[in-house]
Amino acid sequence: MRTVTFLVLEGVDKGRVYRDLPIPVTIGREEGNGLRLNDERVSRFHAKVQVEDGDIIITDLDSTNGTRVNGAAVQIRRLRPGDQVSVGRSMLLFGTMEEIAARKAQSVPASSGQMQTIRASELGAAALARDEARPAPEATVGGGWNPLDEEPPLPHKLTPAQAARLSEILDYLHRGLTSAVENIDANEDGTEVRIGFNDWQTIQAVQLMLAKYSRAIAEPIG
Repeated sequence: MRTVTFLVLEGVDKGRVYRDLPIPVTIGREEGNGLRLNDERVSRFHAKVQVEDGDIIITDLDSTNGTRVNGAAVQIRRLRPGDQVSVGRSMLLFGTMEEIAARKAQSVPASSGQMQTIRASELGAAALARDEARPAPEATVGGGWNPLDEEPPLPHKLTPAQAARLSEILDYLHRGLTSAVENIDANEDGTEVRIGFNDWQTIQAVQLMLAKYSRAIAEPIG
């Protein structure tokens, strides 16, 4: 049976370890949750963790205050060791120290001249491991997009029709971004760029479409 482990980094239950929970498992403040938190900002049944096609998936159960993974609000998201899950005032670290270390070992190191970014979740794991809460001074903590981050894999076992639809969507969004950035005006030293208002609107439109697609995937109709 597949199991998961969560460590509480912040909140009323800070320091607790929920080890080897059999999945599916729900997170909430009510009796009956496999991972029960004493947090008034957590819904009675806040989120569910399950396995699907080999991936660990977390789904928000229409909670009052929402669920965040690595700082981003989510309805449904794949979890990987070292990810931080925020529910209410509680922050949970997903995975055992061994799983987090294994993922970190698989990460591609930053190339020469590039800043290596350490996730806040990795800092939290290190802090728990050594019972300290002082991040390394050279670390950059943030929840923004980083091209050095591990790329999410494409879903497997798509039918030909599903693969064709997904390809069409990605191509449509790619063309939108390409048309928006082809007229970017850079300064002489390349440190700043300017973009026209219409192109900026195109980028925002692509962002909106991506948000709508994500919502439709998380909450399918029918």
